[in-house]
Amino acid sequence: DRNNIQPGDRTLLIVEDDTKFSRILLDMARQCEFKGILAHSGNTGLALAQEYQPTAILLDIHLPGIDGWTVLDRLKHDANTRHIPVHVMSVEEGKQRSLQQGAIAYLQKPISSETLHQALTKIKGFVDRRVKNLLIVEDDENQRHSIVALIGNGDVATTAVSTGTQALSAIANGKFDCVVLDLGLPDMSGFELIEQIKKLPNGETLPIIVYTARELTRSEDTQLQRIAETIIVKDVRSPERLLDETALFLHRVQANLPAPKRQILEQLQTSDTLLADKKILIIDDDVRNIFALTSLLERYQMQVLYAENGSDGIAVLENNPDINAILMDVMMPE
Repeated sequence: DRNNIQPGDRTLLIVEDDTKFSRILLDMARQCEFKGILAHSGNTGLALAQEYQPTAILLDIHLPGIDGWTVLDRLKHDANTRHIPVHVMSVEEGKQRSLQQGAIAYLQKPISSETLHQALTKIKGFVDRRVKNLLIVEDDENQRHSIVALIGNGDVATTAVSTGTQALSAIANGKFDCVVLDLGLPDMSGFELIEQIKKLPNGETLPIIVYTARELTRSEDTQLQRIAETIIVKDVRSPERLLDETALFLHRVQANLPAPKRQILEQLQTSDTLLADKKILIIDDDVRNIFALTSLLERYQMQVLYAENGSDGIAVLENNPDINAILMDVMMPE
């Protein structure tokens, strides 16, 4: 439909290399009142996203050329496309990874017609709703006010509560697009709250940003990487990061933000480019740590190599003398 798109039309970019399945997706998109644009490779998908600025994107992971994970990463690190809701599809299990990278939802193939229709209906409802809803869970009143002032209203309606119980009630009875929560709550731990949110019917895919001043242990950090989308430890630059992460998960159009907030994001994104294309080696015998670090570093467009013991690490280093930095665990079997 790319030659028949008019201003104001809902458009869906379908990035899928299976031509037969992509036609099924196109027919379904039209039934849900989208005009469809087809791309059969990752590079083509990125180019069409820039050219047509679609309302939403359906993205397969296994693509020729660059894969879907790389496409998603590049979309979410470009100010012109990061606000576009991306629904990931794949035969492999990648739900948490896709949500952590900023996808709105994830479907594991094979996908029934009914499930596809439900997914597209959900996307349609999301993009048609101009004001997005943010829940802030913070027991410190001054912090609550600061977060509300930072993120601002207009295209975001904020609800602020001080306890885990209030948060669960709000989520059960309302519709939220993102949650920002502190770990130190008076009635339950933040860990317990997140686990309970994920059990709610409308909380399973709800993006959660942990915003805390607490110094996390290694086991706590690993646990949070599994259940939360983003962890921000409060420091001098944490408000900028919080604005950036909430903008990502609320799919805010950066160009439409007030000038002061837009400048904050632009400065943060300019500093991020200093790490782009740098090559880093991770040496760790815990594959969960490797995965968590890789997911984080790839968001800054870094090239990540890894090894699971010291001997392999030395071999990787010898074969890649252009490595810029090494992250290494000191407790390893070899």
